Amino acid sequence: MEEKYKYPSLEILEKTPKSGVWYVILNRPSRRNALSHDFFIHFPKALYDLDHDPDVKVIVLSAAGNHFCSGIDLSILGSTASNSGSGEALRRQIMAMQDAVTALERCRKPVIASILGACIGGGIDIITACDIRMCTKEAFFSVKEVDMALAADLGTLQRLPLIVGFGNAMELALTGRTFSGEEAKELGLVSRVFDSKHDLDQAVMDLAQAIATKSPLAVVGTKMVLLKSRDLTVDQGLDYVATLNSARLFSSDLTEAVTAQKQKRKPVFSKL
Repeated sequence: MEEKYKYPSLEILEKTPKSGVWYVILNRPSRRNALSHDFFIHFPKALYDLDHDPDVKVIVLSAAGNHFCSGIDLSILGSTASNSGSGEALRRQIMAMQDAVTALERCRKPVIASILGACIGGGIDIITACDIRMCTKEAFFSVKEVDMALAADLGTLQRLPLIVGFGNAMELALTGRTFSGEEAKELGLVSRVFDSKHDLDQAVMDLAQAIATKSPLAVVGTKMVLLKSRDLTVDQGLDYVATLNSARLFSSDLTEAVTAQKQKRKPVFSKL
């Protein structure tokens, strides 16, 4: 499989041709996929490319080797602080790293996190910005920053409470304790847990391909509304989706969906 996009420490490919499912694979297995400077520079660019590619319908974020992500590479923590020169410069550096993670939400295409092994520190920042999360039962998680004398600053403390509840997030963030894939399921951090990597890979592919058969316009709109509604009241959220759908109802996809149902065939939707 030839890569259409090439970035350091990332592998980007469509494993099944013309499926519309594209994989972004963290590719530093020798470092347990610790996040490097290259990651924060190139990851948002890769997501931008995939977002604007009409052949991409769903993105799967996974990792090479036995671990999803061991967090930020410790070698860059010291260099970031020593090379920043001032508190304001360091603040801008942190915000740039935050933006690289937020790129997952900014990407219109849905992103599924496929997690095995360690998902620690910055790994939690990343998966909480994904749209769907699945893991193996051997996966383990930790909001580790407190043990490094830091507060998690790339999104975990903002997104995790919305996923697992405020009290659970507070306990996990203050203790930094390790919790299992099974507990992650109980907390609602992941939607499904699997016995093996093979089972996880197959289930993620099946889910991604199922989403890829839907109207891209409807999928993108659904993601937009759900993310936007986190910050709105119910009334504001209803107003937002009414405004969005008042334009989408004129799309050819709606006509195609109705016609396909009447004709008992699979619909053929327009690309974005």
